[in-house]
Amino acid sequence: MVTDMLRRQALALGSLVLSACTLGGWTLFKKKGESPLLLSARDDSHGKHYAVGYRVDGAQVFATQVAQRCHDIINHPERPIALFVARRPGTESYLIDLRDGRLLQTITSKPNRHFYGHAVIHKDGEWLYATENDTTDPGRGLLGVYRFVGDRLEHSGEIPTHGIGPHQVSWMPDGETLAVANGGIRTEAESRVDMNLNAMEPSLVLMHRDGTLLSKETLAQPMNSVRHMAIAADGTVVAGQQFMGPSHESAELLAIKRPGQPFQAFPVAEKQLQAMAHYTASVAIHSELRLVALTAPRGNRFFIWDLDTGAVRLDAPLPDCAGVGAVANGFVVTSGQGRCRFYDCRQSTLVAQPLALPAGLWDNHLHLV
Repeated sequence: MVTDMLRRQALALGSLVLSACTLGGWTLFKKKGESPLLLSARDDSHGKHYAVGYRVDGAQVFATQVAQRCHDIINHPERPIALFVARRPGTESYLIDLRDGRLLQTITSKPNRHFYGHAVIHKDGEWLYATENDTTDPGRGLLGVYRFVGDRLEHSGEIPTHGIGPHQVSWMPDGETLAVANGGIRTEAESRVDMNLNAMEPSLVLMHRDGTLLSKETLAQPMNSVRHMAIAADGTVVAGQQFMGPSHESAELLAIKRPGQPFQAFPVAEKQLQAMAHYTASVAIHSELRLVALTAPRGNRFFIWDLDTGAVRLDAPLPDCAGVGAVANGFVVTSGQGRCRFYDCRQSTLVAQPLALPAGLWDNHLHLV
């Protein structure tokens, strides 16, 4: 009886998500009545790595084993394919057919380069930009530029990110301007060891996709690494940080850049900052409900705030909370150790519902299509 109830809840969620996540030509490949696809990276209990796709009703579409651990996922705007991007300092990213999980191509980084975990695809579907490291000058940030030729990617060039250690790259609403979270940390090839903690240079960069720098802003604490972002329909950028400084210091782990305003700390209570344990993972914005959600896996906490007022809407325990994504009426969040959940945010009191998805071993990001 409980299982049936959870499945009914998940099916109901599927219909809600569908209204928010329909994508151009991709709808041509979806069967009528199917719930949307949740894409993420997962490991199994033996440490093997997988690129996975699950319907939000719990049905597995694919679980494709890959050689290297992945991080974020980005889907093509017209074709039923997605790139699972290698986690830093991975050198392989995987182009997957979303209909059956077939591995279409393994994209290997160029010599003296490795991936940083994130990428974007231009709205015309031809160009892809991936954050990368130049290991001959460790930390020099690059966007590897790739071109789709059919259902394959070819390396076309690279452009600077105007900073060190770029992590996430995202589109601004115009579809031509890129936001880049430069983490500011130098690392060498095949390493996650930080080389420059006493000379970090984190920044938020806005740049045209031809590489032209539009703006570069920093936060007050130089050891506060800018990592992940979410961007609202009105151009508001919210960024989550990872503080690399002394454990006894407090750090502003969420920042915001509203249109026409500087990049600055989001008003988070000191108690919540302490609960984050100096580490944030995934950020999502719900533009219609004007909410921002954040996962803090080291602190085992999940947060939702009002985007405009900064008022706390949710401060909840969630073991090893991982990826979060906005859906029609709230957020879906995965957990590295526990159950995945849907948070209905339409009312003043937020309601959590468990999802019929596998528990645990999810990476820090999810992507809904």
